[in-house]
Amino acid sequence: MNEITPPPPLAPNDLSAFWMPFSANRAYKSAPRMLARAEGMSYFTPDGREVIDGTAGLWCVNAGHGRREITEAIQRQAAVMDFAPTFNMGHPIAFQAAAKVADMTPDGLDHVFFTNSGSEAADTALKVALAYQRARGQTQRVRLIGRERGYHGVGFGGMSVGGIGANRRQFGTLLPHVDHLPHTHAPERNAFSRGLPEHGAHFADALENLVALHGDTIAAVMVEPLAGSTGVLIPPKGYLARLRELCDKHGILLIFDEVITGFGRLGTPFGAERLGVIPDMLTMAKGLTNAAVPMGAVAVSDAIFTTIVEGAPAGIEFFHGYTYSGHPLAAAAAIASVDLHRSEDLPGRARALEDYFADAAHSLKSAPNVVDIRNFGLVAGIELQPRRGKPTERAMRIFHRCFDAGVLIRTTADIIALSPPLIAERHHVDRIFGTIAEAIRAEAA
Repeated sequence: MNEITPPPPLAPNDLSAFWMPFSANRAYKSAPRMLARAEGMSYFTPDGREVIDGTAGLWCVNAGHGRREITEAIQRQAAVMDFAPTFNMGHPIAFQAAAKVADMTPDGLDHVFFTNSGSEAADTALKVALAYQRARGQTQRVRLIGRERGYHGVGFGGMSVGGIGANRRQFGTLLPHVDHLPHTHAPERNAFSRGLPEHGAHFADALENLVALHGDTIAAVMVEPLAGSTGVLIPPKGYLARLRELCDKHGILLIFDEVITGFGRLGTPFGAERLGVIPDMLTMAKGLTNAAVPMGAVAVSDAIFTTIVEGAPAGIEFFHGYTYSGHPLAAAAAIASVDLHRSEDLPGRARALEDYFADAAHSLKSAPNVVDIRNFGLVAGIELQPRRGKPTERAMRIFHRCFDAGVLIRTTADIIALSPPLIAERHHVDRIFGTIAEAIRAEAA
């Protein structure tokens, strides 16, 4: 345990400078709820009250909070070298971190490009796709395909292929040459599914329609294996395999956004392995460093790397990168995090708890205003009936009730999304879902 004295409660005028992301700033700052310390499965408020973490921070603290191994790795690296550039220069720990990650990714995805977030990883993967198609002489392939209700961060590339309307409508025209597949959510046939829904593989066939419309101009398709931020949409059985088949048929790259599903969340190191479909590229972030230092990455196939790098003339092969790509402190955190995943078999722990977690989630089926429950791995979504004329209000009030009762959940629209750290035990699951059940009932009264 790292002994840290919590800061004193903040006065209202201390809140004005920070423009909070994805937040109702005015509502929050009128009644702030603060987290001051974290350890294991829990946060602690400034006054010392424990709050069980039902969301692994933001889908990211998979190994639990305050891991000494990661903290000490960062401290050691900071004492040796705080920063070094990676533009035509190198430092050993960046290469070591890339090798660690490549050893963990599915076979064939052996080259790693470091970024600083999932948003940057998404934009990087899209640029890699365009560069690859150009390098192999397919210069007409400039079109990028996303999916309705998809989330790929907030860069202009990821936002363009993303399909959440609220994330797009403020910003006008985004990237050109973008189209979208339909989402896979079919509650009329798949409500209250446990694991992969039975119906919906046919949604992948919409790619054939896009090929018929756009011809051979499509460079890549980017999807989340399991869509998290939109409210936990589970891929139907056979859907991803069909999408893989169609991409191969039409010379299109398949990119998995594994920012949420990577690093054990679905019971395997990456979701691709659990779902039995290997993409041409996958993006990652969040669990990569256990969120201790911001870092993202893109893992690409040998064919993509060779085509772009080995086939280019002398000089820079890929005109892209970030000042902090492969940052020494982030690299140290990534190595320690990957080591923890292996030594503690965090994916295996998630798989062992999965059925108990599913039972707890589906125990809420008869709770007031619950219209759907879906789960896979250590992820669950509980969809609520919105209040008439007041969308999101019911879920947000339940969010506040749970926090005040000592459990942190996440809500998106009127959906509760749960993704606890992979070190969770049964009593944590009981506490999380028991608190949610009480909050749902109280809000219905």
